[in-house]
Amino acid sequence: MNNIKILLAEDEASLGMIVKESLESRNFTVFHAENGEEAFAIYKEKKPDILVLDVMMPLKDGFTLAKEIRLENKTIPIIFLTAKSQTADVLEGFNHGGNDYLKKPFSMEELIIRIKSLLNRIELKPNFEAIKIGEYSFNLTKQTLKYTSQIEQLTHREAQLLYHLFDKKNEVLDRAFILNKLWGNDDFFNARSMDVFISKLRKKLKKDTNIQIINIRGFGYKLIC
Repeated sequence: MNNIKILLAEDEASLGMIVKESLESRNFTVFHAENGEEAFAIYKEKKPDILVLDVMMPLKDGFTLAKEIRLENKTIPIIFLTAKSQTADVLEGFNHGGNDYLKKPFSMEELIIRIKSLLNRIELKPNFEAIKIGEYSFNLTKQTLKYTSQIEQLTHREAQLLYHLFDKKNEVLDRAFILNKLWGNDDFFNARSMDVFISKLRKKLKKDTNIQIINIRGFGYKLIC
């Protein structure tokens, strides 16, 4: 993954430098900011491919920064770095537009796996353009969901999850399979994260009352259309 630009927002200077140097040794380009306002300015100027944001930062915290960036960019992947491990804090991160999170302390290899996982795109079928999901038109390549003339931009993970639900439409999408494929493992916090994304997709598809995403308790989810 050469030439990938990462914005790293971490107010602990020593940790930030270690992470920056480790990522650069693997051929990533890294812009390091030590507070939220500096990070936002770098985001505007450098146009990074992915954001790695510490939650607790001076001037502007990671959640606030992510919320502001999401107003103008719905698709850029965001990973939160947090010392918090409470379920409510993790879910708050996803509700503010986060795609993934890492609890401190973390290994560099784990961070790199999470970065690559978010940047990798699903291998598309030949000539894949758009698919019909009820009254909606879903374009995986553009990560858009269209209803009549209204087009909504999806995040990378929303698009991935919807694609897999559609690929198994009217069948059960195995919970452990999709968690391991999109989140990297099927632990409790990732499972709660997926529940948040399922809720978001339900809201985005609610204009067509013939579409349902139902929870098959203990097994997974089923897209009915």
